[in-house]
Amino acid sequence: MTEPTAGTAERTPERTAILGAGVMGETLLSGLLRAGRAVDDVVITERRPDRAAELADRYGVKVLSNPEAVATSDTVVLVVKPQDIGSLLTEIRDAVVPGTLVVCIAAGITTAFVEQRLPEGVAVVRVMPNTPALVDQGMAAISPGSHCDAAHLDRARALLSATGKVIEVAEYHQDAITAISGSGPAYIFYVVEAMIEAGVLLGLPRSTSTELVVQTLYGAATMLRETGEHPTVLREQVSSPAGTTMSALRQLDDHKVRAAFLTAMEAARDRSRELSSGQ
Repeated sequence: MTEPTAGTAERTPERTAILGAGVMGETLLSGLLRAGRAVDDVVITERRPDRAAELADRYGVKVLSNPEAVATSDTVVLVVKPQDIGSLLTEIRDAVVPGTLVVCIAAGITTAFVEQRLPEGVAVVRVMPNTPALVDQGMAAISPGSHCDAAHLDRARALLSATGKVIEVAEYHQDAITAISGSGPAYIFYVVEAMIEAGVLLGLPRSTSTELVVQTLYGAATMLRETGEHPTVLREQVSSPAGTTMSALRQLDDHKVRAAFLTAMEAARDRSRELSSGQ
């Protein structure tokens, strides 16, 4: 492959452009490189010069303008805030060439919204990832737009599988998925934070409480994944009649913690719908 000159790039097979190099953009970039993608086959865009220089130095990746990155890539990943998607699509519209796959990673942004602002027939895939992709344990849900075929979905799946698991869902499920797995890590961190504070309240050093809680979470999650047992079964194995666990669980039920989780996730789903309707 001919090496592009500084500031330019040639279109080559399987080149991916990541538009927006924030946390999720860098996560995808580093995941692709760890998975064996050649650095010349990935380009990024970033509006902050200091951030662009940081990533170019850290990964050796080429930083281009949005239109140039799009014009020279086969797969374009939009990793910007939902409120910035419209202006970004306007900027890149004329640079999108036939055969390009556009992958949109933005809460509440529908494939129809993206398709309407790009040339007719462009394949669009909507994705809801989550932050455990940072450690290659992400959960991404992908949904095809109206012009996607199996090959497009395979490309999107290969892209996201570099940082974790990928499932395909109908697009109308994406608001619920945003509430469950997209926002889900924050709920877990919230619970972990509360458990650590409880340990400190009960007299444990903070470092000891943190180690206990984090390993307990990791072990419980591993049991769920490896045993395939329903969480109710696993919970009952810990809950001896009239024991300490039952006393704690009764307090959680008395404080309607389960109901609070259901209400919280409904609120997250509704907010995702609001973002969609605001398009």
